[in-house]
Amino acid sequence: MPNDAGAIVRSSTLGFCGGSLDRAAAFRSDRDWIAARRGEPTAKLVRLNGDKTRITGNRLHYEAPVGDEAIFLGLDLAGHAIFAGESVEPIEDAQDLRSLAIEGRVHSSDLATLAQARSLLHWHQRHRFCANCGHETEMKDGGYRRHCPNCTAEHFPRTDPVIIIIVRAGDDILMGRQASWPSGRYSALAGFLEPGETIEEAARREVLEESGIRVGAMNYVASQPWPYPSSLMIGLIGEALNRDIVIDKTELEDARWFSRIEIAQMLDERHPGGLSVPPPMAIAHKILETALI
Repeated sequence: MPNDAGAIVRSSTLGFCGGSLDRAAAFRSDRDWIAARRGEPTAKLVRLNGDKTRITGNRLHYEAPVGDEAIFLGLDLAGHAIFAGESVEPIEDAQDLRSLAIEGRVHSSDLATLAQARSLLHWHQRHRFCANCGHETEMKDGGYRRHCPNCTAEHFPRTDPVIIIIVRAGDDILMGRQASWPSGRYSALAGFLEPGETIEEAARREVLEESGIRVGAMNYVASQPWPYPSSLMIGLIGEALNRDIVIDKTELEDARWFSRIEIAQMLDERHPGGLSVPPPMAIAHKILETALI
């Protein structure tokens, strides 16, 4: 997080977690209540252009007044209504969410607000028309529902669950890398849940498909909202049933077993071969730390 002098330091906090807004689910279906919140002099609007936004100092940059198209996010600790809106034009001096999370430029609760805003705005952009009849839909519940006036279908925001897993075999840990990642970067294996799967089934399928490793017992570690554009990362540690790696080259460039010593070096950014893992703001980093305990 920023120090007293305002300098940027590398964040040690899991990014996009720690939301503090009261989402006011019991009130946001009341159109008059939402309209009153929009009109309050203390109402604030955070504006994004894709996954970029403007920061003032070390806090979110808020705008006013709040237009009818803005999505209600919730009430802050002071009871002020917070809204989100999409900027059609690029935002001056905007910074992307990933960099903000890595650098610790803003407070964790502000990052959580940005994740919520990014996910909801993206959903609205892609659900203007009814999937049932094709008619244009209307925003309801302050932005947490879209209603089709033609066929009366109701549409709600969706979050895509993603399993992300570190697999152990004794003192060794399995990680893989994709060709698009920075040189020397390795991480946990991950993939989306498919219809009809449990979390455990999806994790075992993904690891087997990508690396040929079968997973037995597993434990949950943590979860992390991941607004690219709207996922929930579900962090796991699994125990391998075999050690022979068979890489799916359509998914991974490489996969290998690493010793505990190598993992510790990569976490501390001191691996002699220059290998690295995702930064502390990413859930893969936390799962690796937990796997070494």
